[in-house]
Amino acid sequence: MNQGKIGVAVIGTGFGQKVHIPGFQEHHRTEVVAIYHRDIEKAKQIASANNIPLASDDFIEIINLPEVQAVSISTPPFLHYEMAKAVLQAGKHLLLEKPVTLNVSEAKELYQLAQQQNVIATVDFEFRCVPGWQLFAELLTSGYVGNKRLIRIDWLGASRADASRSWNWYSRKEAGGGALGSLGSHAFDYIYWLFGSVRRLSAHFSTAIPQRIDPSTGEFKLVDTDDTCMLMLELADGTPCQVCISAVVHASRPHWLEVYGDKGTLVLGSEEQKDYIHGFRVWGNQIGEALAEIEIPNSFIFPKNHADGRISAFIRVIDNWVKSIDQGKAIVPSLREGVYSQLLMDLAHQSNVTSQWVDVPELEAFLRN
Repeated sequence: MNQGKIGVAVIGTGFGQKVHIPGFQEHHRTEVVAIYHRDIEKAKQIASANNIPLASDDFIEIINLPEVQAVSISTPPFLHYEMAKAVLQAGKHLLLEKPVTLNVSEAKELYQLAQQQNVIATVDFEFRCVPGWQLFAELLTSGYVGNKRLIRIDWLGASRADASRSWNWYSRKEAGGGALGSLGSHAFDYIYWLFGSVRRLSAHFSTAIPQRIDPSTGEFKLVDTDDTCMLMLELADGTPCQVCISAVVHASRPHWLEVYGDKGTLVLGSEEQKDYIHGFRVWGNQIGEALAEIEIPNSFIFPKNHADGRISAFIRVIDNWVKSIDQGKAIVPSLREGVYSQLLMDLAHQSNVTSQWVDVPELEAFLRN
């Protein structure tokens, strides 16, 4: 088993600079050996600031370097498919941001390619790595609530609430923008992780700020993406699940999950406005008792708390990825889970257009077809 450093190329310098680079540089088994930016001067600037040996504006050159064994991609979603496909074809391990692609057929193709190439491909579904969420998952698995009767999820943010915020790729549906792609891709993954498959869904999207100023022209341009999503899901076990996602509201309880069962209730929530990883606490009660906070065990706590909670969670994502690479074993979440999240997003768009409930195929059957 090789325990040397894994050379990583970082593709994408927004989230990549804030989270990926510091995460890889802190992990004891990974080393950032190359950075890509379409503007070579910016690439050199970022490389110099972060002590990265190589900067390039040639994506294909970077991923084919022998010192690059693995690649992380955190570019806007419309670039994911072609870039991830090239990484997998080069036989390199892949860490891909969500949403993984623009549609489920692209996601399925990437999943199958990763299988064929026998590489470890994971998706940054970081909520699986957050202490409060891990406790919440353990309590659910232990049967704390009994038979589930209702699930309610509110994810309410203000990242797009300022009407003066510029028009960009996030404002374009064909570029993978919108609240569903940004937040719903996470929500669909953690619903699958915590509660299992979805049988059918109904979705309604709205756009509170229909125009934004394009900074390149100074003129208003149409926003054709959603900034609020209302979702109703029926899980495979029959449990109803209500999901409200918005990127344009100032809420005192930005991220809240409530699970009601015949034996008890579990609540997971954070009042953090800006850092969407830190601050999660868990409450629970059995029938007839008062709701009380449940302490998060030390075994779940981050060994080191970064000011930016996303880095703390991302290091755990890296750790799982590295272990799978070392052992040559399949990872969860992989592109398989990325396919399911994308499938649910595609069907949500379909439901929004048709104003009808849409049936969700079983994942294994979908992957075989």
